[in-house]
Amino acid sequence: MSNYDEIFIEGLKFYATIGIHNWEKNTKQPIIIDISLFIEKIKNNNRDKIDETVDYKSISYSVKELVEDNKYELIETMGKEIALLCLKNEKVFEVKVKINKPEALKISDNVGIIINRRKNEN
Repeated sequence: MSNYDEIFIEGLKFYATIGIHNWEKNTKQPIIIDISLFIEKIKNNNRDKIDETVDYKSISYSVKELVEDNKYELIETMGKEIALLCLKNEKVFEVKVKINKPEALKISDNVGIIINRRKNEN
């Protein structure tokens, strides 16, 4: 039995300036982001209040702002920044961020990265 719960957000769709090629620096591309937030197990006698957990709407809109307001060359950097943003929430002790960049290669359906980070990890 695990000592944590997982809150997931799947299929966040944004347009981002991301890439190393000139055309990527001048054209926003679609990206799809999945996030798993790991928190301490919610107590069985919880009060059914949002302050006992993580507000996934707030996290989602913070990620939207981060992604749409910045320019990245690497999806690795974007993933790390999203992970660090999520870890600022006091209840989140670990996060997994998956970024899909479906238009990166014409010969594939998708490319991407999965970033895993824990709070207080270097």
